[in-house]
Amino acid sequence: MEAKRRIHRREFLEGVTRTVGSLSVGGVLAGAPRITAQTAAAPAKKRDYAGPNVIIVRFGGGVRRRETIVEKHTYCPYLVHELFPRGTVFPLMEIDAGQGVETGHGQGTLHILTGKYNAFKDVNTRFLGERFEPEVPTLFEYFRKAYNVPESQTLIINGEDRIDEEFYSFSNHHLFGVEHRSNVLSLYRFKVYLLRQQIREGKWSGDELEKKRKELEEMVTLDLRASEPGAQSPELARFWKGWRRYYGETGLVNPRGDRVLTEIALRAMQELQPRLMMVNYNDCDYVHWGFMSHYTRGIQIMDEGIRQIVAAVESNERYRDNTIIAVVPDCGRDSNRFVAVPCQHHFGSRSAHEIFAFLFGPGVEKNTRVDKKVDQIQVAATLGALLGVETEFTAGPVLEEAVS
Repeated sequence: MEAKRRIHRREFLEGVTRTVGSLSVGGVLAGAPRITAQTAAAPAKKRDYAGPNVIIVRFGGGVRRRETIVEKHTYCPYLVHELFPRGTVFPLMEIDAGQGVETGHGQGTLHILTGKYNAFKDVNTRFLGERFEPEVPTLFEYFRKAYNVPESQTLIINGEDRIDEEFYSFSNHHLFGVEHRSNVLSLYRFKVYLLRQQIREGKWSGDELEKKRKELEEMVTLDLRASEPGAQSPELARFWKGWRRYYGETGLVNPRGDRVLTEIALRAMQELQPRLMMVNYNDCDYVHWGFMSHYTRGIQIMDEGIRQIVAAVESNERYRDNTIIAVVPDCGRDSNRFVAVPCQHHFGSRSAHEIFAFLFGPGVEKNTRVDKKVDQIQVAATLGALLGVETEFTAGPVLEEAVS
């Protein structure tokens, strides 16, 4: 009997790249089997997942290359001096400057998760609203559709004041959607959990109880997906129960800002053991208030958060030597010295479209710098390949240089 030839990882990636490149207009694979009512009604059996864990760090709030990856000016020494030699960095990654592509936090997050540019519009058409509903699947949906992984192990860690970002847990694509969603951990979700629990425990009565019920209804209205069946699953309820026991109910004990995202991520790794997790840092955006120190301090806090996450990976048997970490900004920032705050990101300047990406972990080339222009939407296809899933609706090819 002829022995089966082992397929090298790069051969697999080349096949994925060719598949992605065969996308036709409308996001349908050229030559793909036609989907009928019969095939749609008979979903493929999910496989158990035995590949690497993946942690995506959204180096969020919008950062310029100068203050992050330029060694002479960096505010994140851990990332540049300690991690870069352990993986592959793409210092010339860009966000497309085409019509309808905006350099914003929500847009950038969805570029990373969907691998496709869209002219996103807030579903409520609110001023400065960013409640975007992706039209193509997220990386989480591809992953959960392919593998038998519970939603409690596919997590997005969000900031408390970014309620719109609770909306990115699944797309409106008819072949994916809520059935394959990820779940969200954020202080806002904790507050919803806590208020529900306090009402059930009979903490209030009479007019005060009615007031609290209306407060809960308003909170759920702001985050509709927290009210959906299963949004606060038993696993997440236990997580928040432990958080409440440890930090109490006041919010004065637990960390705040991006530090709380790190704390939630670390506790999730211990208690929920996510296989795919995205941490959406965002403190740099406080630079809109007009102080550059808010921006540079935000970079330092993210750098420290990455250090803590890597330390947790290396001390946890489930994650050690089996975890890929990807670091990529949501967007860049403007460099206009003639405005009061020279660090916005909504003007569409060149530096607002200039970002970077870094990957390290098993299967990723070490001590590699790829000095060519690449695109933000290539991250999804690359991570999909590392997870062993076909991301058929992504538009960007795999970053082959990162993978050994």
